[in-house]
This record gives sequence, structure tokens and C-alpha cells, in this order.
Amino acid sequence: MLSLIGTTDLLGQVPPSTTLFRPGALRVLILSGRNNHDWRTTTPHLRHLLVQSGRFDVRVIEEPAGITAQTLAPYDALVLDYCGPRWGDVSEKAVADFVRSGKGMVVIHGSSYAFSGHEVLGDRHSPTGIVEPAWPEYKQLVGSYWPQRPALGFHGKRHSFRVKVKQSDHPVFRGLKLEFWATDELYHGMTFLPQTQVLASAFDDPAMAGTGKEEPIITTLSYGKGRVFYSALGHEVAAMNEPGFVSVFVRGTEWAATGQVTSSGDVSVTSRVRPADCQPMRLLVVTGGHDFEPSFYTVFEGRGPWVWSHVSSNQEAFRKELQPDVDVLVLYDLSQELDETGRRNLRAFLEGGKAMVVIHHAIADYNDWEWWTREVVGGKYLLKAEGAMPPSTFKHDEELFIRPATAHPLIDSIGPMHLWDETYKGMWISPDSQVLLTTDNSTSDGPVAWISPYRKSRVVYIQLGHDGSAHRQPAYQSLVRNAILWTAGRKPE
Repeated sequence: MLSLIGTTDLLGQVPPSTTLFRPGALRVLILSGRNNHDWRTTTPHLRHLLVQSGRFDVRVIEEPAGITAQTLAPYDALVLDYCGPRWGDVSEKAVADFVRSGKGMVVIHGSSYAFSGHEVLGDRHSPTGIVEPAWPEYKQLVGSYWPQRPALGFHGKRHSFRVKVKQSDHPVFRGLKLEFWATDELYHGMTFLPQTQVLASAFDDPAMAGTGKEEPIITTLSYGKGRVFYSALGHEVAAMNEPGFVSVFVRGTEWAATGQVTSSGDVSVTSRVRPADCQPMRLLVVTGGHDFEPSFYTVFEGRGPWVWSHVSSNQEAFRKELQPDVDVLVLYDLSQELDETGRRNLRAFLEGGKAMVVIHHAIADYNDWEWWTREVVGGKYLLKAEGAMPPSTFKHDEELFIRPATAHPLIDSIGPMHLWDETYKGMWISPDSQVLLTTDNSTSDGPVAWISPYRKSRVVYIQLGHDGSAHRQPAYQSLVRNAILWTAGRKPE
């Protein structure tokens, strides 16, 4: 397969490498594929943490041997989740030169002793602790090493312990709490180079087979013009799920890549430690009044920079004010009755400028609430005849060829779609709604997604999404994701 980087296209033009990445994102390459830890689960998790922060575009290489300076050139930082065989002189020099030139490197947990003479054989420590000669320069890159196997081993018993911040003025920890919890292995007995800066440490409890001393946990290092961030935390995915790990890993990677951290907040709460425009959105998903397949939930799981909760009735959803706890409201219910308190809270949420995405059968909500159908949603599925308009109709399992009706950031990355879904016909659609997607299927009105004419907040309606054949369609999932991002004022992907 031909690489686009450093080559020319058929017209003799050099395709810029940045076109391969999301514009504005920091570009990170994770080096993995060998480890005495479960890299098959930890590497995807590390990638997920970075991607969901909204700050990074991430690639993974599972066979780092053979990488060159050209391979690394497009990236801002490397993340090492690796502890295996040497890479060879060319690749090792490329990595060292990459950092030395002003780029960043992040070293996670067991990657700290890769190439140190404490190599691994398969997935077990070598009985002798030596598999091949060490890569001498690597300890200069990491800023620490084990000169020999520690008398107490590399760590004591895995347990929960407090990590104490020692350098609160460093960008990685600036503005954060001075302690956070980890449930992990606590490395001990390492030798740290004089130029290594210890940002955080933890007491290694003798009751847990520890040294009885404070052991460095988070360190940084200047290497040439570049930056190295090391976290001793991260034994497995459970340890990587600790809020403190997530926060510090995301911030540390940004610092390694740029020398700065734009995040702020409390390290004990993951959602508070990302940049203002990358804070995870809070979604409230409302169902009820209509059966649906559980595949609907796959639209939200692991799909975007959000945390989401679910309620199974509109009465539960709107019984209290939404603004303090919800950024985007996603409706997938079929409800007609809503008491005055619920209507007041729902209206206050939208008039306050918050976002809403209405999906599929939720177009039939509140048929008798004119403000809702005409102003907010910009459309209505008629459950009964209204004047000269007969009731709307539906039909299952229709083959739909869907095309963009206009250019818009919400759909520009999606393009045409082909799926099987339920169609609606005979709906009232506001002439002021901005149609995004349309179909020629004769059992449909044509428009299948639009932006409502409501001006006090952003509201999008998506008619698609009856069952799993749509829910699991990647283009459909991207459509819903982009609708959530756009209504919340974020940039669609």
C-alpha cells in the first residue's frame, strides 16, 4: 500500500499530511503490540480516552520496529504502551530524534522499563531479567530506570493509594487538587536521573509489601527541545478508569505535545479536567410510550465526548429543572401528556439556550401543544386528522437512499446514506425548517432530517432510527453524533 506522506499524487502535487488528520487536533501515535501487560485492552482504552477528550486525533502501531523519521513526522506526541523487543537502530534513533526536535513522548506504566535489561519474554518476565542488551539512551528518554531487579520486586501488592501532587504549579497539575486516588500497582526501587522532575508521589505502604517510602509516580523530563511525561500508573483498564488517571493522562499528553495544558478543574472528577470546549457534554436520553430495540443505546455508548443518562418517561425527565444537569436533551419517546411543571421545565430548558435532538417517533410528541410542534420541533406526525390533513402514515422496512439536501457542517462528513428503516408520510413540516437530508422513497415525505426554525436554542430532528438496522449503521451513528455536537455548539466530525 502506498503512503501518502512524502509522496506525490498523479498530478504531481504533494498531498499535505495534515489532510489525513482531524483539523485542529493534536496528532498522537500510540506504540504498542508487545507488553507483559494486556496491551490488547489497554491500548484501545488509552486511545479512547484521548479521542473522547476531543483534543486529539490518534493512530496506533502494533509493530514499532521499522518506523522511521518519516513515519513519525506528522505527529505531535508518541504514547508508549510497549515493553518488548528492541526496535533496531533506525527506529530507536527516529524516536529519540523525534523527541529531541521538540515533540513529546508519554510513557505509561510498564513501558518505563522497556529496553532496560529487564525485558519480557512472551507475556512473562524472563527468569534472569535479561533478554537482550538494554537500549542505553532509553533511560535518558524516560528519566528513570531499574539498575537491577529490586529486592522487593518491582512493586508491592496492588491496592488503592493516594497520589500526592508535589509540583502544583506545573501545567499538568495547575489548578487541580493536591491528592487523588489510584487503584494500581505502586512501582518502587527505580533510579531517577537528576534532571527528572517528580510531579507526584505516593507512600509505598510496607503492609502492602512496599518500601515504606514516598515513591515517584508522575514525572516529566526535558529531552533536547522535547518533553517526556511518565506515569507509573496504568496496570490494566480498571486502573486506567480511575478519574485521576484519566485526568492526568489526558493533561500529560497535551503537555507533552505542546508544552501547555488548556484543561482546568478538579482532578478527582474526569469531566472537570478537560478544556472548556472539550468538557464532556451531559446528555439526557428520554424514552417511553413506544417500544424500541435496545440497539438504540449503541448510538451513545463510546460514540462521543459525553456522559449520558437515561429516563424512561417524560414525567420523570421534566419533573425538575434541567439546566443545572443537562446540556443536550435527546428525545426518543412518544408522549402526549405532560403536566404544567413538566412543560414549564422543558420550556425553560430550551428558552435558556440548551440543545435538543428529536429522533424518529418523538416527532409525534405533544400533538396538541402548538408551541412545541410549530416553533420548537418544526414538524409534526399527525396522530389524527387535522382540518384537511389526514393522519400521517408509516411503513416498516423500507429501503432508503438518502442524500444531502444542502451543505451543512452537520452532514458534510456523512454524505449519502443507504439503509432500511421505517418511513413517515403526511407529516406537517414547517416551511421554515432547514432540510438537511432527503429521500425519494414514495412512502416518505422526502425530508428525513432538518434543523428546526427555533431561534432560542439549536434543535435538530432526525426521522431515521426505528430499529437495529439503522441504529448500528455507522453513517446513522455519525449523524446522531454530529447532531448532538452541533446543537451543543461543538464542531461536528
